[in-house]
Parts: sequence; C-alpha cells; structure tokens
Amino acid sequence: MSKMYHPSTPLPNRVREGHFGEAILPPAGVQPGPVYVYDAGIRIWHWVTFLAIIVLCVTGYFIGSPPPSIGGEAYGHYLFGWIRFTHFAAGMILGVAFVLRLYRLLFGGKHARQIFWIPFWSIAWWKDIFAEIGWYLFIGKPKEYVGHNPLAHIAMFFMFVLPMFVLLFTGFALYAEGAGVQSGWYTWFGWVFGVLGDSMTVHTWHHVAMWVVIIFSIVHMYMAIREDMTHRQTTISSMISGWRFYR
Repeated sequence: MSKMYHPSTPLPNRVREGHFGEAILPPAGVQPGPVYVYDAGIRIWHWVTFLAIIVLCVTGYFIGSPPPSIGGEAYGHYLFGWIRFTHFAAGMILGVAFVLRLYRLLFGGKHARQIFWIPFWSIAWWKDIFAEIGWYLFIGKPKEYVGHNPLAHIAMFFMFVLPMFVLLFTGFALYAEGAGVQSGWYTWFGWVFGVLGDSMTVHTWHHVAMWVVIIFSIVHMYMAIREDMTHRQTTISSMISGWRFYR
C-alpha cells in the first residue's frame, strides 16, 4: 500500500512542485495528498463575484430590453427603478470585491497572483497549454496541477481579468454620466469617455465585455465539472474548502 500524506504534512514533504510551482510531481510510489490552495479570502471573492455577475446579467438584460409597461401610476410600481438600483448595487459590490482581490494580488500567495500575469516567455508553459488542449479533446493524458492549469490560466487572464477591468470602468463611467458631470463619480470616471468616446460607444464596450465574461463563465463551469468527473483531482470542492484532493 502506498503512503498517504495528510493535510498536516508540510507541503515540501507532501508534493514536489514543477516549473512555476504548478505541476504536481509526487515521489514514486506515493499517493499525493490534499493541498491547501485557495484561502478564505479568495473563496469568498469567487462566490461573491459569481452571485454579482448573475444579478448583473439578469438586470442588465432588462435595462437593455425593458419589460413591458405596467398599467396604473408609475409610483405604484417603480419596477424599472428597482431593476436599475439592483444593477447598480451589484456592480458596486463587484467593484469592491475586485479591489479587495487586487489587495490579495499584492499580499497573497502565488496562487492568488496567478491569474494576473502570463509567463509568455516560457516555452514549457506553452507546451503545457497544447498538452491541456489535447487532454480536453480526449487525445492526450491529463497532468495534475496545484493551481490553475495553463489553459485555464490564459483563459482567465484574457477572458475574465482584462474584460473585468473594462466592465467595471465602463460601468462606473455610465453611472457617473447619470449622476452628472458635477458629481464626484464623474470626477473619478469621466475620463473613460475621453478614452473610448461618446456614451453609446462606452455602452457598447460595456456590453461586449459582459458577453466575454458570460461566455467565459459558461466554459469555466463546464471545464470545472468535467475535471471533477473525468480527472483524478478535485476542482469545484477546492473552491469551497480550499483543499485540492487527488484521487
């Protein structure tokens, strides 16, 4: 029977990490044990962002395609007002959560920093990307990783992190436009119109960035569920408990 490592075992004695500290290379004859990857702050940010994006998608759709008018006096319903309020509130929660996530970028561990940078210069990293593509196409063998695999890494950078900056800046700029040019909001975010153009152009950038995040979220959920079902490492539960297990 192979030796099993326990959570209390120090990481250097539990697994040997490969280049960039991502790939797991367990010693011969040893079954890899659980690894604590995502701390509480990262997990809370993940699920708060998940819920905020759902609310923003639903309310954003109704803002772009308003529901039919309701009979009676407007003050008796205020439906669209509540839709906009919910959208703005979710956007501000998303913005605060992202700022706190940037704090973890500066003061968190290497796995907290991973999605914010891409090792373009690494030939080994590019090879691992194509190896992961082969695995997802069912023509290659899987490889275990402590953090995100290289394919997920590059997808999160280009389809989540960068669009999130666009989404937040354009969203707050549009909110500032409604608040007025004399408002503090416009002082902070009015520059967005100078960079991107008129209000309609900013709306378009906001809309496109949201669709990129939506497409990423769908693919992200599929990949996470697929990995849990077909691979020997846990994925979804690691973002709940923080521990990644290897079956």
